[in-house]
Amino acid sequence: MDYTYHIAKRLFFSTEQDKRVSRPAVRIALIGIAVGLAVMLISVAVVIGFKHQVESNVVGLSSHIQLTSYQSNFSYEMAPVEQSDSLPLWLADIPNVRHIQHFTTKPGIIKLSDNVQTVVFKGVASDFDWDFLQERMTDGRLPDYGSDTLSAEVLISRTLADLLELKTDDSFVSYFTRDERILARRWTISGIFDTHFSEFDKTFVLVDNRQIARLNGWEPGQTGGLEIFVDDIRRLPRTDMLLYERLFDIADSKGYTYYAQSVYDLNPEMFGWLDLLDMNVWFILILMIFVSGFNMISGLLILILERTRLIGLLKSLGADNAAVRRIFVWLSAMLIGKGLLWGNALGLGLCALQYFFHLIPLDPSVYYVASVPIEFNWFYILLINVGTVAASLLMMLLPTMLVSRIVPVKAIRFE
Repeated sequence: MDYTYHIAKRLFFSTEQDKRVSRPAVRIALIGIAVGLAVMLISVAVVIGFKHQVESNVVGLSSHIQLTSYQSNFSYEMAPVEQSDSLPLWLADIPNVRHIQHFTTKPGIIKLSDNVQTVVFKGVASDFDWDFLQERMTDGRLPDYGSDTLSAEVLISRTLADLLELKTDDSFVSYFTRDERILARRWTISGIFDTHFSEFDKTFVLVDNRQIARLNGWEPGQTGGLEIFVDDIRRLPRTDMLLYERLFDIADSKGYTYYAQSVYDLNPEMFGWLDLLDMNVWFILILMIFVSGFNMISGLLILILERTRLIGLLKSLGADNAAVRRIFVWLSAMLIGKGLLWGNALGLGLCALQYFFHLIPLDPSVYYVASVPIEFNWFYILLINVGTVAASLLMMLLPTMLVSRIVPVKAIRFE
């Protein structure tokens, strides 16, 4: 490295006490960079964590893609899908498809002696993926729907259990309609879960899928639909299109065509709301970069003014404007590096505290999560640091142009 780096390094580590103006200004600039970077890191970690947590919950409660009959008319009272055994095998080789499971929904009424609640009974089969609900169990156990006999066990949410004043191993009676008839069934609660999604928790009860088929009077092998999970949600639109193309000319044994809906189609308001969060993050990032940059500009201008005599001396010794400017660019880079060090320590430290100890709680009925979620995406963390350095250094080029206006003779006599 040339002499400009070594001069900048000497200035950076200078311990002179007479710079009463520049020292506070530089400290303010460093604090601005550190706080700005910390705010950017926290904002990105929270938004990414929140989006992924909500997406995970929405998908865990339903699926990435739902395949039903066009005759279902978008209601919980579903029309049956034929070829329920062969169809999953036929769709499993579509790229990005990870898991396929059967499901059916049917509205019903839970009636107790002093309480009535309208719910939707969601039938699941032995191929159901329990991983999501297993992590959110608060009491009891998961029901077993894999045996040859129909199960009368159900899984309900903590919200419903509290509304109905029920607990694990309690029984209740529910009522359904079919062909203008009222059908009653008695169920036993095997376990209680809590997903923090109030709409789902207040609405759905999980039961044996064969029970719903019997209530509907369906033939063996018929089911309400298929839930399809993918490996990479970013490739979901492409997978949805491949599924649509494969099903375009296919109908079941009764001539009914199939209808596929992605999680984005089923929850447009939810994902539209999540997309708005990206706009907020971009606004915060741009605002913080400009605030940090202007703080550094003011600090560097003061440094240049206080080093006017040094600039004049260097020019008198033969240094050109470009060399002197490089000195202050190097000095700016060192100051920015120090600010980044503090900012990363502050931002990542606060994120780590929230990640491990959940210090800031949230209302699950409003935000769908119990505490502020944090996700460490190291690519974005690196990108924010690199972007902050690049933007700050570009903004530093403007004040260093002041060097070209300094005349050596006048600068040496400058006090």
